[in-house]
Amino acid sequence: MTLSPPATNGHISSPSLEPGPIVESNEDTSPRTDIFNASSVAEIKAALSRLHTQEASVTARLDALVTSQKDLSRELGRLDLMRANIGTQTTTTRSISHGMLSEAAGTADRISRAVRRLDLEQARVKATLEVVEQVAELKACALGVAGSMGASQDWETAASYLHRAAQVPPTVVNGPFAAEMVPTAEVPDPPSVTLDNAAESLCGLFLREFDKAVKENDGAKITRFFKLFPLIGRSEVGLDVYGRYVCQGVAARARGNLNATTGSQTKDGFFYANALTKLFEHIAQIIDGHGGLVERHYGPRKMGRVIERLQVEADVQGGIILDTWGDERHVDRKLIEIKSYAFTFLVQSFLPTQRPGQGRTHSPAPGGATDEEGVDMKEVDEILNEMGIMLGRWSLYCRFLSETCNPPSENDESDDKGLDLPEFLKESSLARKVNDRLVTPFNVLTTFFFRRSVEKAFQLDEAPSGLSLNLQRPLKADPPHITSAVDDIMYIVNKVLQQSLATSQEGVVTNVVPTLSRVLGSDFIGMTQRKMRDEFYPRATVQGGQPAEHLVVAFLVQINNLDIGIDYIRRIVQNNTGSKQLPTPSKEGAQEKPVEVTEHLRSLFPASSAALNVSQTLHALASSFESKVNDLLTDGIQVVFNNVIKHRLRPILADAFRDIEYQPSSDADSPVDAHDDYNEHDGSSKELVRPRFAAGWSELLVPMARILTQQAFDRLLTVTIAYFTRLLEKRLWSYQGRVNQLGAARLERDIAGLVSAAVDVGYGSGTPGRYRHREALSRCVQMTLVMSMDEDEWDEVMQGGEAAEVVDKLTREERVRVRAMVRRG
Repeated sequence: MTLSPPATNGHISSPSLEPGPIVESNEDTSPRTDIFNASSVAEIKAALSRLHTQEASVTARLDALVTSQKDLSRELGRLDLMRANIGTQTTTTRSISHGMLSEAAGTADRISRAVRRLDLEQARVKATLEVVEQVAELKACALGVAGSMGASQDWETAASYLHRAAQVPPTVVNGPFAAEMVPTAEVPDPPSVTLDNAAESLCGLFLREFDKAVKENDGAKITRFFKLFPLIGRSEVGLDVYGRYVCQGVAARARGNLNATTGSQTKDGFFYANALTKLFEHIAQIIDGHGGLVERHYGPRKMGRVIERLQVEADVQGGIILDTWGDERHVDRKLIEIKSYAFTFLVQSFLPTQRPGQGRTHSPAPGGATDEEGVDMKEVDEILNEMGIMLGRWSLYCRFLSETCNPPSENDESDDKGLDLPEFLKESSLARKVNDRLVTPFNVLTTFFFRRSVEKAFQLDEAPSGLSLNLQRPLKADPPHITSAVDDIMYIVNKVLQQSLATSQEGVVTNVVPTLSRVLGSDFIGMTQRKMRDEFYPRATVQGGQPAEHLVVAFLVQINNLDIGIDYIRRIVQNNTGSKQLPTPSKEGAQEKPVEVTEHLRSLFPASSAALNVSQTLHALASSFESKVNDLLTDGIQVVFNNVIKHRLRPILADAFRDIEYQPSSDADSPVDAHDDYNEHDGSSKELVRPRFAAGWSELLVPMARILTQQAFDRLLTVTIAYFTRLLEKRLWSYQGRVNQLGAARLERDIAGLVSAAVDVGYGSGTPGRYRHREALSRCVQMTLVMSMDEDEWDEVMQGGEAAEVVDKLTREERVRVRAMVRRG
């Protein structure tokens, strides 16, 4: 019998094989041909192999389950045993709960309900007793007030009764129980009516007595009735009447200060500044002396109401002082005169230079300043001094009110908030008047005063006498050799900065300091530049000649002016900021060092933001001035080098090496160069290059070194040595094939002596600048080192050993080229 399964599309259909859900296999489960779809014997064998594998896997898992059945049965038995034990315990627990604890639980519940009822009753009784006590207190206060205001007229006792009555809650005072129990035959009205009437009556009485005590100037009585107002619930009335009283004292004192001297005397000194100072001091004394009393009897921060009232009076009295001062000092007229001043000398000084022999017809002669400006600088200075004192006192007054009115800060980070001006002070008329009558005119007058001082300093400018480039003539003036204008201008800079900082006004400093920077840049630096360019430019009269000595000396003095000006400004800013050292201006691309805020600036500007802004403004003045001056200094030094020094360097160098040869013969019988003064016994020779060079070099540079400041001469020497290095290196390269081994040693000695002479000019021993300039000549020194090296050292250099570090300024190609310059053998 054969099986003929139905054909489907030419394929044999496979029966449905559904393996159990626990069957897992690690075999590849990718689709493959099953046994029913196999088309070859190999496929049938492969399918059978897979089926055998699956069968083995299932069998193994079933065997494992059967093996674990014993363990499962044992654990189930243990669970049945535990369930039996737990059932016994459960039965016992139920019996205890129903038999022994049910009655206790019922008893506890009854006791708990009884306790709650008792607590409720006690609370009600306590509340009732409290109301009764309050009504009794209210009744006692009402009777006490009536009794104290009767024949005894004991106002303190009456006020204390009202204060005690104020502690009773309003619900009790206005309640029906109090309305029923408090009224008596002596006091028939409800308690609220009785107390209100008594308070109104006592308030009127205290006001009358307070005013009477004020008229009699009875301080004890004033204090007595002032303390009673808060007891009757009239704190605002008491603060208002007290504020009116102290304001009367402030007004009387201020009028007395203004009328203390006659009209002629008020025009001298700092009368109005002292009057304004006394006004602020009086108000501060009142606040400081009476603040404790007010806050003790009226509560914390209650002094603020009195302070606001005092500020209103300060607006009036301070305004009177400022207006009278402005009229007496003719400030408005001074401002008009200042605005019309033309700065004739400065303007004409910057006009194009006339041809030689034609002076400026309208330019005031140096040293002969005219008085055509019509502005008395002494009066301007006196006004600025008085304004500076007023602004400083105003800043102290504002700081005092800020610290008094602002609540203490709990967070250190918000300290600046405690220094914010109170709103009533910001919006006060005195604050506006200070800005209009003091701050704005101070800025305008300071700008004029400084620029006019700069102009007068140049008008009266005197150059130092007795300066000469001739070393045989001693200098009569002491260093630094500068004109008088530098000292005069820098003195005014320091004075203006001190005056502006003393105002403790951030707005003043941030306005004045940039103005100083602008005037210094346009007038001081500009005038110096004009003199260097037009009056003292060291130009030779003939081609290849030397400029006139007086022009060179005057030009060097102007360079000194610029260099000393930098030092002055740095020291002025350093002293006025209290900094130990100012940060050096950063190079382009370098990160600037943060500006330091010193304790000195914090004492003048307590707010951190203001102190930082002021410090940055002052440091900006120093850095801006130094940057502008350095540019002009660089140009001036280059002019001195080009016109005075450059054309004399080649002859000096040529003379130093005159008739010097570096290829002497080692043969003892051969003649030796007479100029070398050779000693055949010890092989030494007299040094000629260094003395010749040192003589010419010193003759050229020492005259300028003794006139210039050390910093300015260092700049000049830097430029000179840089050019001299190129000349010397070019001469060394020219010795190609003209040096032998013996000559190389002599050349090394001569170059070392020449370098030493070059860097020693104008410097003392141990001066750091010497080493910096020696570094500039190191290439020339290293060239001679390479020439004179023995073969072992040269091999080490070529191999990159330690000897290579000695000639690190030369490239490998340059070392080989220099080595090849010496003829050997």
